[in-house]
Amino acid sequence: MDFSKLIARVQALLLSPKTEWPVIAAEPETVANLYKNYIMILAAIPAVFGFVKSSLIGYSVLGFTARTPIVSGIIGMLVQYALILGIVYLLALIIDALAPSFDGEKNPIQALKTSAYAYTAGWVASVGVIVPWIGWLIALAGSIYGIYLLYLGLSNTMRNPPEKSVVYTLVIIVIGFVLSLVIGAIVGGITAAGAGAAAISMGNSSSSNVTIDSDSALGKLAAFGQKMEQQSKKMEAAQRSGDTKAQTDAASAMLGSVLGGGDKVEALPPEAIKPFLPEKLAGFKRESITVERNGAMGVQVSTGHASYRDANGNSLDLEVTDMGGAKGIMALAGMAGVESEKQTEYGYEKTYKQDGRLVSESWDSSNHSGEFSIVLGDRFSVKLRGNGEGLDMNVLKSALSSLNLAGLEAMKNQGVKQG
Repeated sequence: MDFSKLIARVQALLLSPKTEWPVIAAEPETVANLYKNYIMILAAIPAVFGFVKSSLIGYSVLGFTARTPIVSGIIGMLVQYALILGIVYLLALIIDALAPSFDGEKNPIQALKTSAYAYTAGWVASVGVIVPWIGWLIALAGSIYGIYLLYLGLSNTMRNPPEKSVVYTLVIIVIGFVLSLVIGAIVGGITAAGAGAAAISMGNSSSSNVTIDSDSALGKLAAFGQKMEQQSKKMEAAQRSGDTKAQTDAASAMLGSVLGGGDKVEALPPEAIKPFLPEKLAGFKRESITVERNGAMGVQVSTGHASYRDANGNSLDLEVTDMGGAKGIMALAGMAGVESEKQTEYGYEKTYKQDGRLVSESWDSSNHSGEFSIVLGDRFSVKLRGNGEGLDMNVLKSALSSLNLAGLEAMKNQGVKQG
């Protein structure tokens, strides 16, 4: 990867887009090279800085600072990254499909160039999210400039008449806005479930003397990379076929495979989640229960929620989530080996590994509330929140351990179809 070339391209797009777009349009490219040399690098910016802001810096309102727990933040970052990678490609398919409607020429590679390079300003400006007070203005400016880049680029890459670029641009903006809402909904839903992208590839070593333990983190990443390579070949084949439906299906399969760690995963059906939301939990009686399975773009997630209360008014909220199609990023979060601990005036937060499982706990004595969560089999998240003067962390741990965690963990391979 030539970073000097990447930086030069970014600078040229931001400072002299009118002269840079004809250069871009004339360059021979492939889907793989565009992702490897440009998209995968810049698309990481909003995901990484979003994590820094939400989990490390936090959002402050009226003197109160709220932070997303580290584990949830990491998972949200990886999911967001993977979704951005997929949506860039999906938007390219849309740009290509719409080209004839605006007297342009269908060309999937040129469409991917248009999508990727138009996103440049927004990706770079997303760094501003960490800047207090005016960060949103920086991000907004980047998005507006991205619209301008898209407008300038279409007539060069898709060869439509310049006078039709305005309407062409507006249609794409509306669709892109909807896709951005999809990102927000999926990332928000997954982080709220409290455990949405990572795409990691690894080339084969040229040395025959190097061996990798298949059970090690490096070995698992290598296997993941090989599966991604297979999916990318399928996507290339669909692209060459000219079949829009085949291209869309291939992109969806690619995204699902990225989030699933190279496998296609069907999340557990609601009836399989219900047994882990018992009628009674550590002396607390269940007051409500909801279980559902949702899916988008090849990714399925099942979530069960139950609320409990005792005679003294203490409450517990239990969430059991099958990350299903996102089990791959759950595994990556586990391999990251993140450990942290923070003490405050009224309590603490900490994340650690216990018996190979990722565990997170937090307690605030000022309002007698806390949370204890655990990740099972790199797939299931079990979270228990408690509130009440009769509660402490030991009560939460004891209540959660009374669940059939081993039984849930034993289902980690259910619905998994090898990629």
